Amino acid sequence: MRRKVIKAFKKIYIILLKIMNWNNTFGMKKLLVASTSTTYGGKYLEYIMNELDNFFDSKEPIIFIPYARPGGITHDKYTEIVKSSFKTIGKEVIGLHKTDNPKKTLTNAKGIFVGGGNTFVLMNKMYELNLLEKLKSAILSGVPYLGTSAGSNLCGLTIGTSNDMPIVYPPSFAALGVLPFNINPHYRDSNPESKHMGETRNTRIKEFHFFNDQPVIGLREGSYLKVDGDKITLKGKYNATIFEKEKPPYELLAGENLKFQ
Repeated sequence: MRRKVIKAFKKIYIILLKIMNWNNTFGMKKLLVASTSTTYGGKYLEYIMNELDNFFDSKEPIIFIPYARPGGITHDKYTEIVKSSFKTIGKEVIGLHKTDNPKKTLTNAKGIFVGGGNTFVLMNKMYELNLLEKLKSAILSGVPYLGTSAGSNLCGLTIGTSNDMPIVYPPSFAALGVLPFNINPHYRDSNPESKHMGETRNTRIKEFHFFNDQPVIGLREGSYLKVDGDKITLKGKYNATIFEKEKPPYELLAGENLKFQ
């Protein structure tokens, strides 16, 4: 009888551990995964600013990671652009590169933004400073995370579907893995009337699936994924295209929750 009771308690304990692990992995995540920071004719983050006002609900400064360096811009100049944008909604921003202890800063962060630029440059710096695990831990603990372009690529399983040139070589393509798929930001539909003979996004993603299994979400500019625990919703003006290995691409409509076919 005693053995049966102990065995029953062990089963309950295992179930509780699984529930706790589920909450730690999925229940706490709070992300905005955006295709771009700027839409045509708009200002920096303007199209998503109303969302950001509520998303970053803490009064503490947002920690900005500027390492992707779009166009080779300096970390300081990049941070000033972000500061100016968030000032319009009364939010303070601190560049991670200005902190004495980046790991401790990420551990204590109440909001994090990783900006766009070159994904390989971003990843290389994150590996160099050994920050990926700290960033992932912060996200899984529920710290609000905004990623645009390269910062969105960072959320997937790998950076293998980035549009960027590998101008530097990070130790690995393995990304944060807080989403169970890859992102292709700035996704563009193929134009059958175009005279351009280079590869289309569809072709490149099809090539990716010759060697990789994970789904890829093609995010058009002006759209973003809102992640709340295990719920992922497409927000913004446009649909997204979902690519799964050995399946025809299909559309996720704006406002719909993500479900793979």
